[in-house]
Order: sequence, then C-alpha cells, then structure tokens
Amino acid sequence: MPDLPTPQDATEAALFSECWDAVLAYADLCTSGSTAAAQLGREAFAHGIREARAAEAGQVRGTARRPARLPRIPLLLTSVRTRAAAWEEEGQGHKLDPDLRLWLNSDKAARYTGPPLQRPLALRGLRDLQQADAELLWFTEVEALPLSVVARRLGLDPAGAAEELQQVRTLFRDRCHRNHLDTPMDARCRSYARLLDAVTRSSAAETPGDLSRHLATCVQCAEAAACLRLHGGALPGALAGGVIGWGGLAYLERRRRAAEVRLGAGRPGSADKGAGEPEDGEQKARVARNGLLVAAVLVSVLALGVSLMPFGGGGDDLGASGGADRQPVADPAPPLPSAPSLPPATSKPADRTTQDTKQPEKSGKPEGRNRHTEPQGTSSSTGRTEPDESEDPVCRVEYDLVNQWPDGFQATVTVTSAEALDSWRVAWSFRDGQKVGQMWDASVSQDGSRVTATAADYNKSVPAGGDLAFGFLASWHGKNSPPYDFEVNGHACAKGS
Repeated sequence: MPDLPTPQDATEAALFSECWDAVLAYADLCTSGSTAAAQLGREAFAHGIREARAAEAGQVRGTARRPARLPRIPLLLTSVRTRAAAWEEEGQGHKLDPDLRLWLNSDKAARYTGPPLQRPLALRGLRDLQQADAELLWFTEVEALPLSVVARRLGLDPAGAAEELQQVRTLFRDRCHRNHLDTPMDARCRSYARLLDAVTRSSAAETPGDLSRHLATCVQCAEAAACLRLHGGALPGALAGGVIGWGGLAYLERRRRAAEVRLGAGRPGSADKGAGEPEDGEQKARVARNGLLVAAVLVSVLALGVSLMPFGGGGDDLGASGGADRQPVADPAPPLPSAPSLPPATSKPADRTTQDTKQPEKSGKPEGRNRHTEPQGTSSSTGRTEPDESEDPVCRVEYDLVNQWPDGFQATVTVTSAEALDSWRVAWSFRDGQKVGQMWDASVSQDGSRVTATAADYNKSVPAGGDLAFGFLASWHGKNSPPYDFEVNGHACAKGS
C-alpha cells in the first residue's frame, strides 16, 4: 500500500477530502469488490497527488504559457484508470470489473495514451483551458455542484458567476472546434467539419440527413458534435466520457446523485446562496422535495418502531429497516482526513450515503414470512407468475452474481426485450431479505422484498431485440438465493437460457 501524501495546509486538506470522495466513486465502478475499490483508490490518489505536485513544481517561471494539464479531480480520475491498467498488466486484473478489463485491452483505451491528436476531443479541450476555467466547468457540469458553491470555492463574484460559466463554455467549445480541425481525419469527415460547426451553434438549427447518418457511424465526429453543442444537455456526458473514458456516464450519474444528497442534507444550505439571492424554480422544487423526503423518513421510522414493539423487535431490526433499505443516490465515501489515514479498506462507502424510500411494513405481519417456502416464480402478495415457456415471452432476463462477500454481493441484470422500449422499469423480488444499497445505470426503489430499477436518462431507449443492463450492490444475511418474478414495464419475463 503506498504512503499517502500529507496535505500541506488547511485548504489542501479540504481539497483532499473532496478529491478522495470522487476518486473512490470511480474506483468503486472499476473494481469487483469494496476491498479492491479502496485499494485502487488509495494507489490512484497517492499517484495522482504526486503527479499534480510535480507538475506544479515543474512549471517554467517567467513564461506566459502554462503547461497543459487537467484540474485536480479529473487528473485523479485518470490516475484511477491508469492504475487499473497497471493492475491488468501486473496480473491483478481479477480485481477489476470484467467490462473494464475488456475495455482496457481494446482500441478505445489506446486512444487515451496514444498520439495527442488522436485523443478524445473533450480531454484535449479541457487541458487547453486555464486552471480556474477548467475547474469551473468541471465542478458545475460533471460534479453537479450548485453554481453558488462553485463561485465561492473559486473566489468568483456570485452575481457574475452565471455569465462567467457561459463564457467558459463558449471558450471550451472554441478550443474543441480548433482541436477538431487539427485532428487527422479522412476526406469525408473533413467535408463535414464546417457544417458540423454551424449546426451545433444554435438550438434552432436542424441537422441535415446526410450529416445525421454520418454522426451515427463516425465516433470521432459524434464526439465532436457533443463537445460543440452547448445546448441540449450533452456537454456533461461529453466531458465525463471524454476525460474519464470507461464508466464516464455511470460516474456522472453517481456524482449527480451525490450532489442531490448533499443538497437534501442541507450541507450547502442557505449559506451557499448570497444574501437576497433569489431561488430559481428548479432549486425551490428540490428544496420542497427534500423536505417531504425528510418528513417521510421520520414518519416511516416512527411507525416502524411502534409496529415492531408488540413483537419485541430489537434495535437490530429497526436499524436494518432504516438503513439497508434506502435508495442509493450517491457513491461518496467518508471524507479523507487531514492526516494520511483513509477510511478502512473493508468498508463500502458508497452503501452508506443513500436516500430512504421505504414505506413502513404493515403491523402484525413479520417480514419474511413464507419467503423460504414460496415457489420459484410466484409471489403470495401479488399473484405474479412466470410466463408460460410455450409462449413467446416479451422479454428474457439474465441475472449474474458477479461477486459475493460475507455480508454483501454485486450482481448485474441483463434483459433482452422483444419489443422496442421508449423507457423501462425492471422489477423483481428477493426471497431472503436482501437489500439493494447501490445501483448504476438505473435508479432504484425497494418496498420490502420487491425491487424496481428505472432507466437512467441516457439509456431509456431499447430497440426491438436489444438489451438493457444495469448492476447493483446489495446486502444479505444467512442466505442469498437468486431473485425471481422479473417484470419489465409490468410484463413478466422468462429466464434466459
């Protein structure tokens, strides 16, 4: 285990805590277990901080141009990817996510370490920005922090922060456009370069059919379109995918959920807003939603405690219902302390920062009754049944137990849909009291043994015959039987062969 760098002052100590939160979020995506995630995060953090300090110390004094480098958080995230590649080469690839291992051995990964002009456009564009501009763009677009918080952190005038952000977005677009023209490309891509610049400048401009077909088949030009189009919400995905690479969109989703948790918990709070600064509609809605959530949590815990009293329910039952059954909305880990010590490698930080959506159990009905004797594919409470094998099912599901440890496990669900889907919800039941603690590529809710996964914004559409997939972490005690009674949008699914 590497020696962790020591913060040089209080400001750097606060930055370390924030950086560690992001590093562990991505390391958790890249690995197959909590212990491996902590180990990869520690190695990447130590390696990345030393690299950042070396770059700062090595700047040439007296020159107008600074060396091109990433802000600290994206620099550390790329360090996680670099250390994962080193693990693969050193024979520790079994600790990594299987999909990441495939990616590391593909041409996609080679782009991030190959010739500079062949690297992703977002990566090159962000490196070309001044440090403060790059941090402003990354904090607001990828880390999803409120603009008032970012402005205070970077020493900007809150009143002019929105205008400053728009200028930085435009500057990032100009850098990406220049880099796109400098990229070696074939004649067909070159012929579309100026047209692509024109149609992405305005939200009212329509994309010609031939350009649209070209973007559907050319990865390089599609990446350029995402970086150049500042409207439509494509910029965060372009930044996360272009800078981080594998798992960029999943990381983006986790950070957005983490930001929602911080807002709900009131950590930014009213202190983050300037005096007299009006709240916009979206922020008001978020405050109201979080207020209702807190009230619901308090009522649920109180009702559950009362309902358990006649049965002699102990504190362990109440704790299990109040903590393990919450909807995951973030991956943050415990903050990195000012000293080199870090959270224990055996804890799964992502499982502790969650959002409670469970309703109280009905009084008088002990949880888990008849669960072990319930026949496969049925549910005594809903009467659902598995589809007849003689019929053509509308969907087939594959459940894969990726990894399991004494009190938790990681699993993936892959569903093949016979019909095209504009959006989807996948539901299933556990028979042994398993509780989902964290999910990626979908949002999760759980009511007792019934779990529902809802599509993320970026993977709602599924073509006929296509697959949808997501993964999750969950807890178990005593027995960990496979789930049953899978449904997609209310239609029962057959088990994959």
